[in-house]
Amino acid sequence: MKKSYHTETEAEHRERMRELQEEIRAKMRAAKDRRGLILCHTGDGKGKTSAAFGMVARQLAHGNTVAVVQFIKASNDHVERLLRGPLLTWNHYGEGFTWDTQDKAADIACCRRGWARALEHLANPEIDFVLLDELNVVLQLGYLPVEEIVAGLRTKRADQHVVLTGRGAPPEIVALADLVTEMRCVKHPFDAGVPAQAGIEF
Repeated sequence: MKKSYHTETEAEHRERMRELQEEIRAKMRAAKDRRGLILCHTGDGKGKTSAAFGMVARQLAHGNTVAVVQFIKASNDHVERLLRGPLLTWNHYGEGFTWDTQDKAADIACCRRGWARALEHLANPEIDFVLLDELNVVLQLGYLPVEEIVAGLRTKRADQHVVLTGRGAPPEIVALADLVTEMRCVKHPFDAGVPAQAGIEF
């Protein structure tokens, strides 16, 4: 039976930390392949876009150029109003929740325009980081063919980072991505009758 961390002695803790340090340092020495990554935030839990915007802020703090392409959502995001500057390009292609728009053809056409803009960013040698917000939802709904998206993502520069967000990421995106995080909903206040709140959900 594995010993509990709560009951280990000081000497046992020190030895465990020494072994962990050696393991981590060996992994760091072996990690030599610096390149642009494709990252995917998916799952039914909250925080996929929030985590991606954290990376946007981090990229901007490092002086890198960022392009955001938002699909599906209506253009009322307060983050858009806060994050501004010469390093950030913001594109919006959505009219809100699909159950509100109730116009599949118009939604698809809007997503098609957004993907065309995304391809421009992927081909732009001056863009370091591209956020494709809610693109997984577009694929889940079948509004754009996943094969086309995968082919487009493969055209990105070798040193360019791309993040896709949204629930329902298809297996092809999961296979392509270098990092996939699935956010699982354990508990949500909306289920208890608490509405979305400024600064938390939007």
